[in-house]
Amino acid sequence: MSERRVAIVTGASRGIGRAIALRLAQDGRHVVGVARSEGPLSELVSDIEAAGGSATAKTCDMSDFDAVAQLVEGVAEEFGRLDILVNNAGITRDNLLMRMSDDEWDSVIDTNLKAVFVACRAACRPMMRGKFGRVVNIASTSGLVGNSGQANYAAAKAGLTGLTKTIAREVGKKNITANCIAPGFIQTDMTKDLPSSVLDQIRGAISTKDLGNPEDIAACVSYVSSDDAGYLTGQTIAVDGGMTMC
Repeated sequence: MSERRVAIVTGASRGIGRAIALRLAQDGRHVVGVARSEGPLSELVSDIEAAGGSATAKTCDMSDFDAVAQLVEGVAEEFGRLDILVNNAGITRDNLLMRMSDDEWDSVIDTNLKAVFVACRAACRPMMRGKFGRVVNIASTSGLVGNSGQANYAAAKAGLTGLTKTIAREVGKKNITANCIAPGFIQTDMTKDLPSSVLDQIRGAISTKDLGNPEDIAACVSYVSSDDAGYLTGQTIAVDGGMTMC
């Protein structure tokens, strides 16, 4: 059995997921980074190990629900424990409601919501055996206030908050917590190509007047997944520079 707490981070190859993986490794966790492409994951593992941390790479298509369950169960079996699950992987298929196809709706709901359900279900058993667990689901402010052109994405992220609260109620007595982190506008590959006029408009709606960094989200995940956060559960924490104030 691993002496370190073992953390799975999905969507770990870039952006917020990569920052979370690096931070948890810095915190002394063994990080299992998950993504579809092996190359960026190998770079992540190399960076973690170069800094003195411990990590493993696992490839998985989050829309393959059997593969998701097998991944989680396999990690628990390989290391003899599973302590932390960070569901960060997600996709967008933006379109206005009246133009959105069934496939655009289904693909986002499957990857951003159903895959999280499957991963959480698989993780709860080893967490219960270990008498410790931290489930952290990365939601979005889109799921709190909605966003034009993102009916599918907003619905999936809103669904995460209800799922997370239910998990918190069901397994809290087993020393397992479940919380959501809802990022606002974060400087990632998804936002860097936005026109300057759009970025100016976004900044105008944010109390701190700027976009956040992936490390801002990672810092929040670090606390929520820590041993110190045992009395924090069922919450959705908006890390958004005061944009939503909810």
